[in-house]
Amino acid sequence: MTRPIQGLCSMATRGLLDELAAAHAQRAGVPVSFLAIGGVEAARRVSAGELFDVVVLASDAIDKLVASGRLDAAGKVDLVRSGVAVAVRAGAERPDIATEDALRAAVLAAPRTAYSTGPSGMALIALFERWGIAGEIRSRLVQAPPGVPVGALLARGDAELGFQQLSELIGMEGIELIGPLPPEVQITTVFSAAPGMGGGAPPEAVRALLQFMGSAESAEAKRRHGMEPA
Repeated sequence: MTRPIQGLCSMATRGLLDELAAAHAQRAGVPVSFLAIGGVEAARRVSAGELFDVVVLASDAIDKLVASGRLDAAGKVDLVRSGVAVAVRAGAERPDIATEDALRAAVLAAPRTAYSTGPSGMALIALFERWGIAGEIRSRLVQAPPGVPVGALLARGDAELGFQQLSELIGMEGIELIGPLPPEVQITTVFSAAPGMGGGAPPEAVRALLQFMGSAESAEAKRRHGMEPA
């Protein structure tokens, strides 16, 4: 029996990769599983030498792991483009976020605003700084711990407004999705995959998985999970 392919990914792509892994396993006869954890922790574990057959993270994180010799540059595949969306607790008032000015006003009005770790969270803080409101709202910002969805903070009342990758907000109970950030301030993250160095699965099996994950055949699943093919 072919050795199972073991992958590592951040929470933003968990649902998509679970679906693609199951589809590939059915068609190729090779079991595939992904461990989903916070992106910062995932990068740390790979950097520390933990071995996985495939790693899926934000593209810049993949590049850093390639540069440090932990991942194979030749096998890197850009998978999806993922944008940030806004949500509130179910039943709460839905603020206007249709324009940049409206979104800024909504953030200023929110008693507490939740955001995620990782590149999209850092970009959001940079946006607040560009707007000149970072100091004013700093005490009202709530950062979700690694691996904890922003939607969970909204659902239990720890924040009134939340920002996270659309893929992580879709389908969460206890929240209402307002929509994506306005185009002029949208924060887009490219997620890429690359083979690990020294993983146990046969290289040809890993290449076949990456080819499928990056193919047009996977595009419908990517859109269903709130992302666009890269």
